[in-house]
Amino acid sequence: MSLQGKTIFMSGGSRGIGLAIALRAARDGANIAIAAKTAEPHPKLPGTIYTAAKEIEAAGGNALPLLCDIRNDDMVTDAVQQTADKFGGIDICINNASAIALLKTEQVSMKRYDLMNQVNARGTFLLSKTCLPHLKNSDNAHILNLAPPLDLSPKWFARHTAYTMAKYGMSLCTLGMAEEFRPHGIAVNSLWPLTSIDTAAVRNVLGGEAMAKMSRTPQILADAAHMILSQTAAELTGQFIIDEVFMREQGVTEFSHYAPGYDGPLMADFFVPQDVFDNVPTQLLHAPGY
Repeated sequence: MSLQGKTIFMSGGSRGIGLAIALRAARDGANIAIAAKTAEPHPKLPGTIYTAAKEIEAAGGNALPLLCDIRNDDMVTDAVQQTADKFGGIDICINNASAIALLKTEQVSMKRYDLMNQVNARGTFLLSKTCLPHLKNSDNAHILNLAPPLDLSPKWFARHTAYTMAKYGMSLCTLGMAEEFRPHGIAVNSLWPLTSIDTAAVRNVLGGEAMAKMSRTPQILADAAHMILSQTAAELTGQFIIDEVFMREQGVTEFSHYAPGYDGPLMADFFVPQDVFDNVPTQLLHAPGY
């Protein structure tokens, strides 16, 4: 299936994984609203909502850049309505925006704690809730959360309890809303990478150039998201999808181009359950400390 003519409302998306997903959908001719805070260039981070819109349009899509802080209820309501008014509805909601701080409990300020929960858990709930009336009118509606599987192993909490709680809040939205929205034919799934992904967060927060080298490009998540969003909603919902695992199930066997110029073991991402590691042929290194 193609995403031609489908309308996507995405939080974040001015760079990294969100932009890669948007550009893949744009190649089909999708309409994409980028709702993010970055209106002015950042000294250390590439991209704004306006540069993202230009790239989307150059790739063949229609773009709507929206200055939006997803912690603000009124801004979200207005952004969703602008999207529906411009494109005649909303078919897909992608909860991509996320805040991260891999800190132990004593190191986490309550301001940082609140930020992570407001962006990750609350933001996902708010965007999904606000898009819901429009999704009900779509003939193949999807909500896709960039959120991990709900693996309750203590190791994922011990080093950064606050971040894990906030990120799992997104996953809990998948778990609950998939069943709640099933009668409406709306699919709700999570997508998460098997390996670390070469993004600004990896380079600036997690491991710099060395870890980026052992990471895949955001394109793997873009391709996996495209496969998910092209499925019939009623037939794929409530799933915690790992990119490579799902893509292999769809018949993909070649993944080397997602880590160009590198042929060593890749860094496994956080939150991936052990049984997944045990059942993929890709050579993986566990994330530091795990």
